[in-house]
Amino acid sequence: MAQQAYMTETDNGGSGPERRGNRIRSLVHRLLDPWRDDPRIWRRGIVTGALALLLALVMLLHSRIPNTIGNLGSLTETFLPWLGLAIPVLLVVGLVRRSATALIAVLLPAIVWLNLFGGLLTDKTGGGGDLMVATHNVNADNPDPSGTARDLARSGADVLALEELKASAVPVYAQALASTYKYHSVQGTVGLWSKYPMSDVKAVDIKLGWTRAMRATVTTPAGRVAVYVAHLPSVRVKLKAGFTARQRDTSADALGEAIADEPIRDVVLLGDLNGTMNDRSLNAVTSQLRSTQGAAGSGFGFSWPASFPMARIDQIMVKGVDPVSSWTLPATGSDHLPIAARVNLDTTS
Repeated sequence: MAQQAYMTETDNGGSGPERRGNRIRSLVHRLLDPWRDDPRIWRRGIVTGALALLLALVMLLHSRIPNTIGNLGSLTETFLPWLGLAIPVLLVVGLVRRSATALIAVLLPAIVWLNLFGGLLTDKTGGGGDLMVATHNVNADNPDPSGTARDLARSGADVLALEELKASAVPVYAQALASTYKYHSVQGTVGLWSKYPMSDVKAVDIKLGWTRAMRATVTTPAGRVAVYVAHLPSVRVKLKAGFTARQRDTSADALGEAIADEPIRDVVLLGDLNGTMNDRSLNAVTSQLRSTQGAAGSGFGFSWPASFPMARIDQIMVKGVDPVSSWTLPATGSDHLPIAARVNLDTTS
């Protein structure tokens, strides 16, 4: 009898699923009761809701922000993904204020941000690929060009583009890469190294007065591909002038014209464009090609600055070829991260 009484008591007062369910329901009630009994939940948080609405409009209408004053539109587009950090802040404020208005308003920028960048959060990388390409702004002040070159050679890239090559460092890179790449050419401050034969190598005029872009035909086992290497002028954020990028924009237009006139169907652009895919000022280029990171990468692939990457201003873009995978490589002695991609060439014609 004593044993039966003990078992009955354990069944009714134990810690089984029913008791845990009661605890959860009790916790939910404690959290929601203050909201149910508060007649001001719709009147509080108007300012937070207005800020959420403004944030949504900035992200949704970023292309309408004018560039006439300090290139404000391009500046916003360069760091556009980071505006999403304001969303959880506004959410916390809405919760602390117990404002239903603010919480509903925060849904708007969250939806806009996911519409713009949600696709980058998924892993779209695949296997294989006819050709691996890589590009790296090696930084003219790189303290270890030889080590940087060895790291890049170990990446496995079939075609490697380097930007910001200082004349005195070119022999160092050439020597360190010679055993991996049989063919190479340096034009001004950009260079291209390839395991496959290169022909029709020439500088590309991007309206600077000196050479910071080139193109070459690379003949791979899967077919010919036109490879462009470009280092567009830097942009600056100045207190009085804002986001100064006029020279970069002019060079981007010139590069876009050169690519538009390219007779070879398969095109790969490698380089430091000093702008993101969202930057409208690069439309002459981005309207013709697509980013390997957007098509076959995982995440945003930020490449600059190397110490704390905040933007992908280094790009691998293609036309006529199929991106398979895209990623960033480990840091070197540069202030940029190297980036790489694998692509399949179109051999149907």
